[in-house]
Amino acid sequence: MIRHTVFFRLKHPHGSIAEADFLARAMKLGPAIPDVRNFKCVRQVSNNSEFDWGLLMDLADQAAYDRYDAHPVHRMFVAERWQREVEAFVEIDYLVGDEPGEA
Repeated sequence: MIRHTVFFRLKHPHGSIAEADFLARAMKLGPAIPDVRNFKCVRQVSNNSEFDWGLLMDLADQAAYDRYDAHPVHRMFVAERWQREVEAFVEIDYLVGDEPGEA
């Protein structure tokens, strides 16, 4: 399984209507894309990170990840919202179940 994580900072002020609208739209990604499992939007609470928000999801394998990445709903969100409203981000994808010490 692949755990896809994206941590980001928006151009919008904290608590703004624009921030709430972006996050509400982002939350629609999980249910709209069949291969996405365990979709979550999380808020950063530590002062040790430059990012304020995170999107987390699980995908069964590389083929599921590729379908997610190419899905029209994902592509449209990136083009119409992400590229315009996200100030900075980091994307990290992990293999889950292949950690050292697991059988």
